[in-house]
Amino acid sequence: MAPDGSAQDEARLLSRIVLLNVKYSPNLGDGLLSECLERELARALPDCEVTSIDLAGRTGYPSGYGRTRGIALALLERLPGRLRRCAAWTMLRLVIAVRLRRHYSAGLEGAEAVIVGGGNLLTDADLNFPMKISGALAQAARRDLPVVIYAVGVSSRWSRWGSRIFAQALERSRLAWASVRDEGSQRAWQRHFAGYAVPPAQLTVDPGVLASSHYPQSLRRPGTRKIGVCITDPLAVRYHSDAACAANLEAWYPAALRSLVEHGFEVVLFTNGSPEDREYLHHRLHAWVRQAKGPVMLARSFDTPADLAALVSGCDAIVGHRMHACIAAYSFGIPAIGLRWDEKLDSFFRLAGRAEHMLDPSAIAAEEMGTRTAAAIADHFDPAPLAARARSEVEALAATLRTAALARPRRVR
Repeated sequence: MAPDGSAQDEARLLSRIVLLNVKYSPNLGDGLLSECLERELARALPDCEVTSIDLAGRTGYPSGYGRTRGIALALLERLPGRLRRCAAWTMLRLVIAVRLRRHYSAGLEGAEAVIVGGGNLLTDADLNFPMKISGALAQAARRDLPVVIYAVGVSSRWSRWGSRIFAQALERSRLAWASVRDEGSQRAWQRHFAGYAVPPAQLTVDPGVLASSHYPQSLRRPGTRKIGVCITDPLAVRYHSDAACAANLEAWYPAALRSLVEHGFEVVLFTNGSPEDREYLHHRLHAWVRQAKGPVMLARSFDTPADLAALVSGCDAIVGHRMHACIAAYSFGIPAIGLRWDEKLDSFFRLAGRAEHMLDPSAIAAEEMGTRTAAAIADHFDPAPLAARARSEVEALAATLRTAALARPRRVR
């Protein structure tokens, strides 16, 4: 018996799903969550190609780590607010017109639906994401593609320009459904889009909690207690938070390493891959090792998210600011101690039931780091329930995409 017309339509319409994200960012945490979402969605839609368009125009994980972004951050930080936004808007408009519009258009060829996610994408740092997401969604709207916003982070502070750009981009899209990854993002979504024709956002778990399903766990050496400390440049901390969170990090880091060594831990230093973090760590490594007076070493450089997952899963605990180092650790059942800087990290620790292991370096003495880390290791937890919820939510996403794609009028070629 031949399949009916609706079955044929479904098979045709779900041939290619495109994600908009920053998969190939030097910050490999972005790649980790993007790969988790791609692979989990491919499980739910086994006959569908699931691929990503990097909003910055990258097409692979970077093999070199230039200083361009760090220099740009430092220069923008010196400009007054309005001039800073004007400079950013002018630069981004040119980049989108000259390079990114073509990149988005080519990536959407043959797509049947678009997902914006995951990651901390609905943020407004010098109009970067408002402009790029707007540019990509304009190309999706030209093709009348259904759009889903999935498990994104939404920052609380947007400029008026950024708010307007985001709202207009979503209003002009065929927005089928929206979800955010935490309650803080949900409140921010509601506040930012009040008065616009944008639907409310539901809550879904960050797909990074599925890392242990998509990457192998590293073996740990018997008899060792290894702590991975993820180093973030204080400039990046200050750029995304208030100055107090970054003010004392220069002295706090080496004192915290000394505390960990004094409590019998071996320490491995790493970064998520951001060029400014790498440069900051490399300039201070030898001095920090001398001050620690014990086993402190540098991890080898990472090239892919799998490398990051391998390091994290081989530790007894992780300490750091970077969200997806902490989320990957959680997925593998590895305790994480979060260092406060951005509301998104606090939100995840609350969701995971680990809020007591969020520390503020501006308020907690570095000398307490060893004791706090030992306490986090002793506080056992089970990541399975949150992972099961995330998997169920991706399956629901797949069903939403089927419905939205079937509702799209067939184009006559």
